[in-house]
Amino acid sequence: MKNLTIKKLRTTPVAAADIPGLLDQEQMPFQVLNCVNWQAFPYRPQVRFRLAHTGKAFLLNFRVHEETLRARYGEDNGDVWKDSCVEFFLNPAGDKVYYNLECNCVGTLLIGAGSTRQGRMRAPTEITSRVDRWCSLGREPFEERPDTEGWEVALLIPVEAFFQHRISSLSGRQIRANFYKCGDELKTPHFVSWNPIHTPKPDFHQPEFFGNLELE
Repeated sequence: MKNLTIKKLRTTPVAAADIPGLLDQEQMPFQVLNCVNWQAFPYRPQVRFRLAHTGKAFLLNFRVHEETLRARYGEDNGDVWKDSCVEFFLNPAGDKVYYNLECNCVGTLLIGAGSTRQGRMRAPTEITSRVDRWCSLGREPFEERPDTEGWEVALLIPVEAFFQHRISSLSGRQIRANFYKCGDELKTPHFVSWNPIHTPKPDFHQPEFFGNLELE
């Protein structure tokens, strides 16, 4: 089980577009997503992420390079996992409820909550709209095309995004989480993770395989 200390920043970004520069300034290292868990899907794109927090929000930055990319879904809570998609699953309160935050390469977001894959509640628009996004490719949907330069996304995720809880501060918490990259309907489907998953077939909804995050 992997462990990662999440730095608390004293500087609060005003927008997601500020996050990459701020994390560069803080010399925040990237972590690599390199777990290919299922032999039927051996392709592993180049995926890195870094995460910090301010007490009131997570600052998440992904950088990706893959064979092809797609962003067909342009409205929040659509099937973004079928596109070029990065994901952050976490259990922020220590109970059985975990959240899945899934974002395609143009910043279309899905947020769900529940204790299992079945019966998950999706966040209402007033919640998803509070998550600010910056994407190097812009925000307009497009069909599948070669990935010639790679892409980047940054998310400013306030505590209000965890809509099934009342979390006043992230500081000092120890939480369980995993990070993913997928593309279910791409020319080369793939499913990679930060922490390994031991299941017979692709399934990211496996909180027992989450790693550990220690928040300063």
